[in-house]
Amino acid sequence: MSEFAGKVIVITGAGSGIGRALALNLARRGARLAISDMDTVGLAETARQAEALGAEVKADHLDVTQREAVLAYADEVRAHFGKINQVYNNAGIAYHGEFEKSEFKDIEKIMDVDFWGVVNGTKAFLPHLIASGDGHVVNVSSLFGLLSMPGQSAYNSAKFAVRGFTESLRQEMLIAKHPVKVTCVHPGGIKTAIARNATAGPGEDLDTFAKFFDQKLARTTPEAAAETIVNGVRKSKPRVLIGADAKFLDAWVRLVGPSYQRVVALVAGRVLPKSN
Repeated sequence: MSEFAGKVIVITGAGSGIGRALALNLARRGARLAISDMDTVGLAETARQAEALGAEVKADHLDVTQREAVLAYADEVRAHFGKINQVYNNAGIAYHGEFEKSEFKDIEKIMDVDFWGVVNGTKAFLPHLIASGDGHVVNVSSLFGLLSMPGQSAYNSAKFAVRGFTESLRQEMLIAKHPVKVTCVHPGGIKTAIARNATAGPGEDLDTFAKFFDQKLARTTPEAAAETIVNGVRKSKPRVLIGADAKFLDAWVRLVGPSYQRVVALVAGRVLPKSN
């Protein structure tokens, strides 16, 4: 029997991509699921597929930037299932734009969803995870939480913040001897709609950038990503790298140090779509 069987697992951003793939992967392993998303149509389809696999599913519209709503949602999930074992803070959005040309509101939106959404979810569910006696927090950062890229200052900021927050949280759980494991996930290029659904700064050709991402960078399927994440959680890994690109670039950055920035700038200047 799967070690996930009967566990109550919360997944945000479950309407598509990695979130949906996680829900279906865990449904096959016998988990009971609380899934949420802003996309109610996509979420309903995820719920339908998970239920077809035999999973008990609670599906709710949720904006992870709305702190009071997230806190209330955690209590609702606990009341519905009687316990909560794992939370996957997966919801996220993308933005492409040079910092010089970006508005404060563009940067704040990315931070609100990609960083504060993770913090809100962790804060809301942590007491329930501790109470379960068998908790696990899984926060999704990015390859861009390991190295920076031009045009990604906002996204880099959020994903580096998720990494730092998650690693600190893990240390605190160890010190307090709480029964909660903590994992930070760093996906490389995944075949999802995140680039196509991104927003962009002034003068940016988002369509060209999305095509470049889909054709040149997105190498790993959401299903393969979900399998890697679940295996990492099963093994209680503190960090999970997804894709050969993430593994290679993580090793390269640690090897060469800050000099990677000049190399990336030179390469990106040649291959990335130019802003207008």
